[in-house]
Amino acid sequence: MVELFDSDRAPEPVGLYPHARRVGNLLFLSGVGPRERGTKKIPGVELNEAGEIISYDIETQCRSVFQNVRYILEDAGSSWDNIVDVTVFLTSMKADFATYNRIYAEYFAVNQPCRTTVEISSLPTPIAIELKVIATIEN
Repeated sequence: MVELFDSDRAPEPVGLYPHARRVGNLLFLSGVGPRERGTKKIPGVELNEAGEIISYDIETQCRSVFQNVRYILEDAGSSWDNIVDVTVFLTSMKADFATYNRIYAEYFAVNQPCRTTVEISSLPTPIAIELKVIATIEN
């Protein structure tokens, strides 16, 4: 069984892809950033007129990303506790890892999925963090 899911609460995808795709009892989320639905606003990010980042608050972005992940999971019929694997993309490991790691520990104190964190040079929108998540989902 393969199903596609889109959340009415998470930010709209920036390309042709669903928020999540179910295959069997696994739910694969597309990359999730901190944007807000229905707007181009990115919590914790200040942009100049050219759309380039002037400053950002990684804590605010982390909390927003985690909320967006939660929205997608719930709207697809899964939950935060069903997350089994997380890949995190940061644009500055040196500047942001300690804060991100501290906030991650708050959100995953009970459920401790596998995790990989990588630094990349940029993301498709002017954000500093994106998550790729795999969770289980009941029939």
